[in-house]
Amino acid sequence: MSVAVSWSRVMSLLREHAPADHADLPGPATEQMLAAAEERMGISLHGDLRTWLLQNDLDLPEEDVDDEVACCGFDGFPDEGSFFLGIRAMERLYANRSRPGGFDPPDQPDNPFWRNEWIPFLSDQDGWMGKFIDVRDGRVGKWFVGEVTVTGEYESMAQYFDSVAEKLTQITEGSYPVCRVTEGRLVWS
Repeated sequence: MSVAVSWSRVMSLLREHAPADHADLPGPATEQMLAAAEERMGISLHGDLRTWLLQNDLDLPEEDVDDEVACCGFDGFPDEGSFFLGIRAMERLYANRSRPGGFDPPDQPDNPFWRNEWIPFLSDQDGWMGKFIDVRDGRVGKWFVGEVTVTGEYESMAQYFDSVAEKLTQITEGSYPVCRVTEGRLVWS
C-alpha cells in the first residue's frame, strides 16, 4: 500500500469519527515549500515524506506557534503527548539534531543516536522523542533521548500510517482504553 493510500485511510477515519479534529488540520504543502525546505536543510526529502506533506502540511498557523517549545503541532493526534510535524517544525527539529560530521555522537558511526539522513516527522513538544524517516531507504525509526535509537521500526511511512489507522479504528470501536471520541474530538485519559 502506498503512503498516499495509508494517509487517506487515516484522514477518512478522522473525518468520520473525529470531525472537529479533522477540520482543524491545514491543507497541503506546495512543491515550492518543500524545495525551499530541502535547500535550507541541505538534504532531499524521501518520496514518501514528500507525498505525505503534499497531502497535509501539519504546521500550526504562525500565530499559534509557541517559541518556548522545541516543536509545535496539532495536540492529541496521533496520540497523547506527540504530534505530526509540518515542514517548518521538521526543519527546526532537524536543525537541532543534525551534526557537521553527519551523526551524533561522532565516535559511534555504526550506532549513533542521530544521523543527518533521518528527518523527524513526529515529536513531543521538547523534541526528546519521536519518529523519523530515513531518506536513504524510507524506513521509519524512533528516538528517545537517553535511549538507543531504533531504526526500521516500520518498513515505510505507509506501514506506520496503517498502524495509526488501526489505532483509530480501535478507538472508534471503543477497544482502545486510553482514548475515546467526545464531541468530534479524540480525548485521551
